[in-house]
Amino acid sequence: MGAAKPKLLIGSPIFQKPAILEAFLQSLDRIDTDGLDVAYLFVDDNTDGASKALLADFQARHAQVALLPGEQIGTYRCDEVTHHWSQALMEKVGAYKDRILEHAVGQGFDGVFLIDSDLLIHRRLIQHLMACGKEIVSEIFWTKWTPQSVPLPNVWLYDQYGLVPSAPSEQLSEDEKNARTWQFLSSLRVPGLYRVGGLGACTLISRAALLKGVRFAPIDNLRLLRGEDRFFCVRAAALGLELFVDTHHPAYHIYRESDLAGVPAYLLQNT
Repeated sequence: MGAAKPKLLIGSPIFQKPAILEAFLQSLDRIDTDGLDVAYLFVDDNTDGASKALLADFQARHAQVALLPGEQIGTYRCDEVTHHWSQALMEKVGAYKDRILEHAVGQGFDGVFLIDSDLLIHRRLIQHLMACGKEIVSEIFWTKWTPQSVPLPNVWLYDQYGLVPSAPSEQLSEDEKNARTWQFLSSLRVPGLYRVGGLGACTLISRAALLKGVRFAPIDNLRLLRGEDRFFCVRAAALGLELFVDTHHPAYHIYRESDLAGVPAYLLQNT
């Protein structure tokens, strides 16, 4: 008998517009799962019947796909400017992600790949991230958080979204802060594996990290941080887990419906 294949759970909480969800699922259809025992777990928080139908179709085409019902409470709105998050919505999504992690632990999975439903990934990405051998590693993607802004990454160095490499006691001028920020961002454009302080949305989490207790629930005595990914990263650091970002196979973020125009080119280039 050969060695058992590593068991990987691909999970995502999903409340998504049909056109974006269709592209996301098309990307998952293409991933290389050779040598892996892959299962999917989606928390279906959709209210749109077309989105629900897309998930049902994906479930029918794949052997191991579980759909958990969402609570469908709260209003999450995306437009051509930005995404509008409330504290309650972020906590709900964090609870969904924790359900996925708990399922992975209970069912004996060797790892979880958590991915947001507005991302496309390279077909070899999961194999590549597993080969990195890190307990927690994200793949990079770049987003214009507002239409006029420069693209920024899904990783940061400290606090809410600190991008300035510095020691805690350093006093820096604005010019020095800007120079260091651009140096950091430029380094992430070079293919490699880098340690960071925060990450999210496209993340491979090993079973070892799961068993140490990483999760997304709010930390009550950290009131200056917003977002479930921040609480996940703080817990990871407190547990002695290092966080890494890989930049060899950047994902594509469909942050706005206008970003759908770039989907065919990304899928063609990342076969």
